[in-house]
Amino acid sequence: MNRSVLFDSPFLLGFEHTRSLIERAAKAAAESYPPYNVEDRGDGGIRITLAVAGFSPDQLEVTVEDRQLTVTGRRDGNAAQPEDLFLHRGIAARGFIRSFVLADGMVVEEASLEHGLLHIDLSRPEPEKRVLKVPIRARA
Repeated sequence: MNRSVLFDSPFLLGFEHTRSLIERAAKAAAESYPPYNVEDRGDGGIRITLAVAGFSPDQLEVTVEDRQLTVTGRRDGNAAQPEDLFLHRGIAARGFIRSFVLADGMVVEEASLEHGLLHIDLSRPEPEKRVLKVPIRARA
């Protein structure tokens, strides 16, 4: 069953946002560079680790917009070595944009660069529990 057919069902009215999230997640999953790991840190915490060898902190940017975490790596054109100097080039030297769709309530705690690995720690704080008392009207 095609996704558009599923979300066009009259039983799923108002789920356009969910459809958009699924489409963004599918697009993000199709990306393959740079490689990454996602680890469970326990207590609802998650760590995303990207292999960004050769990038300095000022060449990397981590942003969150509309529940989408985006990591961007930009290479300086001046610092790149000419291609004719390489006998073999196995380490990618290209810029990238890698995106992750975050669930409601996910918060980015910090990002750190260590030994060519960019670690992004996320958590999901426990929502405040609210009790709403609904008044009952008596009708005569």
